[in-house]
Amino acid sequence: MDETVAEYIRRTVLKIPRDEIKTMLEKWGFLSETQLQTVNFHQIKENISLDVVQLCEENSADIKQAAVLDIIYNHIYPNKRVWSVYQMNKRGEEMEFFDLTDFKKKFKRRLRSALKNVTINFREYEDNAIWIRIAWGTPYTKPNQYKTSYAVYHSQTPYVFISASVLRSNLPLLCQALVVASNYHDIREMELRSHSLNSLKDIVFKRYSQNFQTYYPRPLQERNVALESADPRIVQESRNEKERIQRVNREVFGDGPQPKLEFAQYKLETMFKSDPKMDVLDKKEPFRCLVKFSSPHLLESLKSLAPAGMADAPLSPLLTCIPQKARNYFKIREKKGFFPGSFVSP
Repeated sequence: MDETVAEYIRRTVLKIPRDEIKTMLEKWGFLSETQLQTVNFHQIKENISLDVVQLCEENSADIKQAAVLDIIYNHIYPNKRVWSVYQMNKRGEEMEFFDLTDFKKKFKRRLRSALKNVTINFREYEDNAIWIRIAWGTPYTKPNQYKTSYAVYHSQTPYVFISASVLRSNLPLLCQALVVASNYHDIREMELRSHSLNSLKDIVFKRYSQNFQTYYPRPLQERNVALESADPRIVQESRNEKERIQRVNREVFGDGPQPKLEFAQYKLETMFKSDPKMDVLDKKEPFRCLVKFSSPHLLESLKSLAPAGMADAPLSPLLTCIPQKARNYFKIREKKGFFPGSFVSP
C-alpha cells in the first residue's frame, strides 16, 4: 500500500470519535469482521489508527477505498463542512429518465477533459442522494486528498449542494460537469450557505413549513416602565401586548424549530420619494445595494427579535421571506416604494 494512502487512512480514522470508529469501519466494509475483531477499540486513537492501517496494508488498500471511508465520514458528519445551494435549469420542461451509470460516466469524462489529475468517487444513499468526492490536482501535481470538494446531488431534482475546497478556481469545472452529467442547461448559486446540510435540504425541498404575513406591523406603544407596577391597566396592556407578539410570531414562523441557515444575501432596489418641487434627485433611477445576512442560526435569530423587544411584531416580510425566496426566486413588493429583488447569482 502506498505511504500516502496509509497516512490518509490514519488521519481519517483519527477524525472519528473513538466510540464510533468500529461502527464506521463496519459501514466501510473494506475490512472483514474477523479483522475488526483483532483491533482493540478501547486503546488510544493513535494506536487504533495504526492497527487499522496495518489491516489495510494486508488488504492492499488504494486511494479509491480510502476515499470511500472519507465519504462515509462526511455523510455522517456533514456539519463539519460549509455547504452552498445551487440550482440547475433546463431550457424546457421535459423530464428525462435518470440513469446513474450514464451520470457517472458523463461527469468523469467532462471533469477529466478539463483536468487530468483529479480523483473522483461516488457513493449512493437511500434518499436518492449521490455523494461526489473530488480531490483536485494540477497539470503538474497529483490530487491533494486533503483539499477535496463535495457535491450532493438528488436525482430528479434541479438542486445540488456543494462544499468546495479552498481552490475556488476549480468550482466552475465542478459546476460544468454537474450540468452536463445531469442534462441541464445552466447552474446558479442561490446564495444560501450553512454548516447544516439537512436544513438547506428542508428549505429547498419544501420540507419546512413557514407561514407568511399578509399584513403590516403595528408600532409598539411606548409605556412607562415605572407605572407598570402601579397601574393594573398598564400591566394588563403589557401582558396583552406580549401575548400578541407571541401569537403573531407563531403565525409567521410556526411552532417548530427553524432550519439552521447561516448566510443569505440578495439585491435591493429602493425608489426614493420626494416632493417634485424640491427636485432632490436629478435622475429617476433606483438606489441599488446588496444586503447580506449572517448568523450562527439566522432564522432563529430573526424569530427572537420581536419577543426580545428589539423589533416590532410582525417582522417585515423583507426578513421573513428569506426561506421562501430561496425556494422560488420570486420578487415581492412592499409599500413605500421598496422592491426587494431576487437572490444574487454568480
